Amino acid sequence: MTDTILITGGAGFIGRYVARACLERGHRVRVLDSLIEQVHGDRTQADGLDRDVEVVVGDVRDEAALLRALKGATKVVHLAAEVGVGQSMYAVDRYVSVNDYGTAVLFQQLIDNPVKRVVVASSMSIYGEGLYKDPDGRVREDVVRVARASESDPWDPLDEQGRPLIPAPTPEWKKPALASVYALSKYVQERLTLTLCPAYGMEGVALRLWNAYGPGQALSNPYTGVLAIFASRLHNGQPPMIFEDGQQRRDFVHVEDVAQAFILALEHEEAPGGVYNVGSGQDRTVSEVAELLSQAMNRPMAPEIAGKARIGDIRHCIADISKIQQELGYKPRKDFAEGLAELAEWVAKQEAKDLVNEARKELEARGLVA
Repeated sequence: MTDTILITGGAGFIGRYVARACLERGHRVRVLDSLIEQVHGDRTQADGLDRDVEVVVGDVRDEAALLRALKGATKVVHLAAEVGVGQSMYAVDRYVSVNDYGTAVLFQQLIDNPVKRVVVASSMSIYGEGLYKDPDGRVREDVVRVARASESDPWDPLDEQGRPLIPAPTPEWKKPALASVYALSKYVQERLTLTLCPAYGMEGVALRLWNAYGPGQALSNPYTGVLAIFASRLHNGQPPMIFEDGQQRRDFVHVEDVAQAFILALEHEEAPGGVYNVGSGQDRTVSEVAELLSQAMNRPMAPEIAGKARIGDIRHCIADISKIQQELGYKPRKDFAEGLAELAEWVAKQEAKDLVNEARKELEARGLVA
């Protein structure tokens, strides 16, 4: 059945891939996007979108723009958000306004103009520290990160006996541990969706996204995905800059697999009411990823290890994707080496401003790096 799908924030990195995937499924697609400079640079057009996509330029907090975008829509993908853990810790009003008030305005309009289903982009950041096991094999979901008292202290969390805890795949049942303003705002987006949809006869689905990467990322946004930040540095002849010791573990998922998850969330009959992790199911250290990318880009360069942590960052978070695999049939398809090669090929043709040092100075000036 053909739907008219509104994608808020649809001119962004993930939104463009979701729009393309929806068109390939035969749906009509409309995008609402404010084209903010931090993400889109000085472009005034929604570049990279298929010409069959209808574009409404406007802010998700603008009721008039929302009403225009919602007209005739039967499903909504809600991607519109400010994205950046570090920046969220000082641009508090902006993040809460766009992410939470923007979602509230969306649902205020949906009360009188309901759709069949709303799929919201949540984030792995809401877990805080992921799931751990202690050396005796006991599961620990209550790990809270504490600042190191001295440079000799370990980066990894310890149990009560001083033994290192072992990171484990994090399932959806782990309780949230909101360590940043960004994480808090994403959790509010998720809960607003799952609370208000059933109250007004709509279906709600939340996707908790891990670290998405691929061609089309915003290379000049120093608060975007870590692979885009590394790529921008390497492209400008600078080493990737890594906070802490580089041994923190993450799951990197290709944007095409993220788009696949959104299609399943939009169409699958089992999806409504569900919360699903979206990752690749494989984890790597941040240092390893930096080295693999430098090789793929033909710019072998050892990363610069900062030895300092950003307030709000987590140490380890690894995706358990068994729920979305079993319930919705999700299957990550993109091999990581192949995905890095694609990204490197695309980056080689781009221009990118390296704004990482400026972003770091901004955080340091506010005491958010220690």
